Amino acid sequence: MAVLKIARMGHPVLLERAEAIADMTTPELQQLIDNMIETLADAGGVGLAAPQVHVSKRLFLYSVPQSRSEGEEDPALDVQVIINPELEPVDDEMIPRFEGCLSIPGLRGEVPRYKRVRYAGYDRQGKRVEGVASGFRAHVMQHEMDHLNGILYPMRMDDLGKLGFEAEMVRYGVRA
Repeated sequence: MAVLKIARMGHPVLLERAEAIADMTTPELQQLIDNMIETLADAGGVGLAAPQVHVSKRLFLYSVPQSRSEGEEDPALDVQVIINPELEPVDDEMIPRFEGCLSIPGLRGEVPRYKRVRYAGYDRQGKRVEGVASGFRAHVMQHEMDHLNGILYPMRMDDLGKLGFEAEMVRYGVRA
């Protein structure tokens, strides 16, 4: 396995729609997934999309650390893989939450996201996965899905006054 270089804001791969994955069982895809898992662990993040490691494919990883779990409907989860994901809101309820991004280091911004989303896709073995995600899990899945569609979280913000440097937010006690 290898830690991959993370694309930073401004790189064209982050602003384009990623391509669907036709064969989910190739050794190359399995190696990419292994490398993305190692990269995510090395970076200390909770999600990583293939375009963030310079691969324009519809694949992302996500996790829910115990400290971010919001209870029974949003349990802690180890790293999950979802290939060719589809997401749709369950209803219109949205919640704002501060988020950051490995491709935009040092910044955090408040982003409104759907509280619950229905998801479908495939795991790394090519088996269909589907369900409803809520809370932190839903938020992370939407953030990573945006990467597959060429969208960075500041593009989703409705108040750029709630975008700031993480170090300054900590310094001044802003809950982010």
